[in-house]
Amino acid sequence: MATVVAVIASTHHPFYYRASTSTGADRPPFTDEWVAKIEAFRETLTKARPDILVMVGSDHFHQLWLDNMPQFLVGKAPYFDANWYNEEREFGLPRFTLPGEERLAAHILRNGLDAGFDLAFSNELRIDHSITCPIITLRPEADLPIVPIYTNIFAPPLPRPKRFVELGRTIRQLVESWPDDQRVAIIGTGHLSLELGGPRQFGAHGPDPEFDRRAIDWIAGGDIDGCLAEVTLDSLHLPGNATHGFMDFMLMMGVAGAGAKADHVDSLDLFHTMEAYFTWYPNGVPA
Repeated sequence: MATVVAVIASTHHPFYYRASTSTGADRPPFTDEWVAKIEAFRETLTKARPDILVMVGSDHFHQLWLDNMPQFLVGKAPYFDANWYNEEREFGLPRFTLPGEERLAAHILRNGLDAGFDLAFSNELRIDHSITCPIITLRPEADLPIVPIYTNIFAPPLPRPKRFVELGRTIRQLVESWPDDQRVAIIGTGHLSLELGGPRQFGAHGPDPEFDRRAIDWIAGGDIDGCLAEVTLDSLHLPGNATHGFMDFMLMMGVAGAGAKADHVDSLDLFHTMEAYFTWYPNGVPA
């Protein structure tokens, strides 16, 4: 049976690649601290020695639009192209071709349907920075096969936060029920408080530092009940107009499990957003 060797949740700031590869006067003053945090975070995946990455993210209206917006979608293909032109232009992100793991994707689809999730799928999915930024930060070799899972955090009507948690629990169960003897890391990316295009986008810190503090406490301590008691679709408008991406963090809390305390917790306040990084080892910290 497959083994979940690491559960990882992180933000996915598309500026990291450009900042970390810049030199001289073009290198932002916060870059060295950011790179150090990312390198420590990367080691948490490396020492888990995964064979496959299941990666949860959200399409930023690149391939999925209002003419056809699935709530939850699984990519099932032998490879996935990335990124999109605007991501190359705005953030300098490189193009990728990432290998896919079709057998695990098929297992998640079939058994996810049987578990009560009407999952959509795509054999021609092209992925964006919600998947490739974690590849850049956690596995820059881009050498491991992936199963991308996209969630709808942008286009109402959205699934409620509880449904994200339930899907996280189900993904964990489905991966562990896969009969292949493989080591799987489940990685998901979302946001803390975030404002896009609004008056709080470019402040000295994220738009709602108090929400960010409580969010990090919920995630680090596995406090799913406390989080669900406070977080609703309506409440997520208050910390910033794009904060619904926090539901992907809630999904990863479901993967990690109620009460599961993260083995690695780190964060960095970057002028307009709080970056955050979490790793859990379900079978204990690797030697």
